[in-house]
Amino acid sequence: MRIVRDHQFVSPADKGASAAIGNFDGVHLGHQSVIDIARAQGAKIGAPLGIVTFEPHPRQFFAPDAPPFRLTGSAARAHRLEKLGVERLYELNFNAALSSLTPEEFAARVIRDGLGLRHVVVGADFCFGKGRAGNADDLRAFGAEMDFGVTIAKLLESDTGEVSSTAIRTALTEGRPHDAAAMLGHWHRIEGRVISGHQRGRELGYPTANMSIEGLHPPKFGVYAVLVDVLDGPHQGSYRGAASLGVRPMFNGEIPNLETYLFDFSGDLYGAALSVGLVEYLRPEEKFDSLDTFIAQMDADCARARDILAHP
Repeated sequence: MRIVRDHQFVSPADKGASAAIGNFDGVHLGHQSVIDIARAQGAKIGAPLGIVTFEPHPRQFFAPDAPPFRLTGSAARAHRLEKLGVERLYELNFNAALSSLTPEEFAARVIRDGLGLRHVVVGADFCFGKGRAGNADDLRAFGAEMDFGVTIAKLLESDTGEVSSTAIRTALTEGRPHDAAAMLGHWHRIEGRVISGHQRGRELGYPTANMSIEGLHPPKFGVYAVLVDVLDGPHQGSYRGAASLGVRPMFNGEIPNLETYLFDFSGDLYGAALSVGLVEYLRPEEKFDSLDTFIAQMDADCARARDILAHP
């Protein structure tokens, strides 16, 4: 997958895609259905499959001090899109210049002239241009004028309603990872590099891989059964484990992070890239009366997680 970050400097080889446009936060089943339409349209006209998205997320650009809301950072999103067979990722820098383009200017300067897209697929609720003034029907009209095809995809619904990043955030906030996974089409995953911690887990017999969740929507704090992919390094592979997400009240922590204990694992993971899938919420964070009580609870958590992950 090739990544393009500036619509004004695109090589001829990277132009001419059939592309879905959106933020693709979480790359959920609704996003995947739009991507599948772009793939099918591309196959008809002999065009590579592309994605047009934005970094930072426009919501972050306009409200930088708002609480974290993203399900996936840019690297995790790119990783997921590559798995889906995307060949061109146009991850455009969302800045003052781009945000000030009118809908017609966006269609002309970005879609037609910059990226040279041959076909575009958007969801029925798509808005674009300064002040979100343009909608999907406007884009279709511009496409007819500017010689690129446009498909408007219907919004996908699940048994519980519309599949959306907002609904997935709600499920995660309430500790319902299975419901989030039903909308995502995969376990919700937190990806990042392993950072150094206080090594308390090692002292307690439960060495953990610590990861920051800065900038991401925080799922419900507590202990989870998890499936872990080590994405690089000498220990690359898939593992099962238990993870604590939160502020570590037993040790008076303040900054939320994710601490993951891999079952039947021995080795150093510092600096490695991990992808931790939340499978089941086991219990909330607690502060225990003693370390012995705390260790006994971790023993019980891991035993329960092993049982759950035997049949995830």
